Amino acid sequence: MRNIKLTLAYDGSEFAGWQVQPNGLSVQACVETAIEKLTQQKSGVLVAGRTDAGVHALGQVANFQTESSIPCKNILSGLQRFLPDSICIRKVDEVDAEFHATYSAVQKRYRYVIHNTAIVYPFLRRYVCEFGRPLNSDGMHTAGQYLLGMHDFRCFESHFPNKATSVRTIKELTVQRTSVWPVWNEGRLQQTIDRNSTQGEFITIDIVADGFLYNMVRAIVGTLLEVGVGRWSPGDVQKILNSLDRSQAGATAPANGLYLVQVDYEG
Repeated sequence: MRNIKLTLAYDGSEFAGWQVQPNGLSVQACVETAIEKLTQQKSGVLVAGRTDAGVHALGQVANFQTESSIPCKNILSGLQRFLPDSICIRKVDEVDAEFHATYSAVQKRYRYVIHNTAIVYPFLRRYVCEFGRPLNSDGMHTAGQYLLGMHDFRCFESHFPNKATSVRTIKELTVQRTSVWPVWNEGRLQQTIDRNSTQGEFITIDIVADGFLYNMVRAIVGTLLEVGVGRWSPGDVQKILNSLDRSQAGATAPANGLYLVQVDYEG
């Protein structure tokens, strides 16, 4: 039995999320159907991050078991034939039997993109959070630094209590303003971008952690937006974190601005 690792990108706009849902088309269903058509075998797909409806991915990772002998390069081209244009197989690798897309991951990078201007471009509407009020991106960045490290993040979790723990470790949180739309960049964005610039229309929030709770990134973004408009101070984020109370944090930001950028594994 072979263990095949997939690296995918997808436009989440038309999907009910990654996971198979009774109320709409899912990315998982499309991928599993494509695998069955290609290999003539049903295969369940494991995934690094179960993205919600409307959330996009640049570097989602999944794996499946198969008895098929099709070479990896042919799996890539073959699967693409059976997938919609909104899903792209970027890479296919054969990995050790122990590899598990979910449990083998050591960290993930999510990026949230805000279009901070009163002018709403129709071709960006599905891919950014449109926010017309002026935002202090420097204050948002300062606020985000209170979240670095290991904490109980239940104040940013939509479904608490969960079955395990709300403790996670945030390794990086960077808020940057830019005149370009750097959503396609993988890994850390270039630090030459001036966070204090008032000219750029786009604000990106990159968060790297060893794991994420349900709606955690979007709740953090909603909280940082309150800092950005001046309703809260950066120090208020520390109080919110310590409160362990979801009602104290900001609203859950819209899904369409969120991207799963990269999943890292040991080795």
